[in-house]
Amino acid sequence: MPDPKLLECFPCPTTEPFTIEHVNEEFTSVCPKTGHPDFGTVALRYSPGDKCVELKSLKLYFQSFRNEGIFYEAVTNKIRDDLKGLMNPRWLQVVTDWRGRGGIRSRITASCGTVPGELRAL
Repeated sequence: MPDPKLLECFPCPTTEPFTIEHVNEEFTSVCPKTGHPDFGTVALRYSPGDKCVELKSLKLYFQSFRNEGIFYEAVTNKIRDDLKGLMNPRWLQVVTDWRGRGGIRSRITASCGTVPGELRAL
């Protein structure tokens, strides 16, 4: 299972609320049922508390899922839980959008805190 210890953070540059969005368009993991690769996009949106996630560590963390047999729902919730534990943001939203297989596409959303209304439906 991917290790949240790969993640690093740095002090937030302001105490005023703002929104950060990071998108990984090349996320991969493995279907635990079939062993086939799963390809998707991960969008991370959050309003930092006193810490922000460092991008190189986020990239390495995402890459650590590459050979993991894990369902879409578990991926999405693990990312949310690991980042919440690292940063303690005001709010955080993780949206995974999976490429179709067998005619079915999936989008999973996991949040914590009160996500602004304009972002809830994304």
